[in-house]
Amino acid sequence: DKMATARSKKIVKEKGAAPDEFEESVAQALFDLEATNGELKADLRDLYITGAREIDVHGTARKSIIVNVPYRLLKSFQKIQQRLVRELEKKFSGKDVVIVANRRIMRPVTSGQSNERPRSRSLTAVHSAILDDMVYPTEIVGKRTRYRVDGSKVLKVYLDPKDRNSTEYKLDTYSGVYKKLTGKEVKFEYPVTEAA
Repeated sequence: DKMATARSKKIVKEKGAAPDEFEESVAQALFDLEATNGELKADLRDLYITGAREIDVHGTARKSIIVNVPYRLLKSFQKIQQRLVRELEKKFSGKDVVIVANRRIMRPVTSGQSNERPRSRSLTAVHSAILDDMVYPTEIVGKRTRYRVDGSKVLKVYLDPKDRNSTEYKLDTYSGVYKKLTGKEVKFEYPVTEAA
């Protein structure tokens, strides 16, 4: 079955695992876009994903799709990300699509050699990178940790207000996806700008 082979090139899971039905549907959507969308065709040709899942966005009736892509292809995905996300959201009837690179978190090394683990592989660095991936191409302009009365922590992430129109409807999704991926609470806001 030629179709299935072509489609399977759009998803390559780690360790040769088989994609599930949902992942197949995302791979199929990418394959269809590559076949039919003139704008995206050339860029999509060499791109593939490593996983996809659908989650319920906590506290809302929305659903979100988390698409995992190989770290080395992230830049290529980001080049077409806005158009690609728009097309995928159309195909998956308005579910919010979020693209996140695969990154490995390495445990701290306990042998006394502090330089054995690259900084980029620490939990903090990976979680920070997930935030950047999720909101791309919007920039994060600030972060603050707030402590609630009960002592629990919530991270406040401030997004560039110039992208407010294109990101505001997704803030709950970003929070939901981040919580799903990291177990941490985060609240997205825009900095309050002083009226001139």
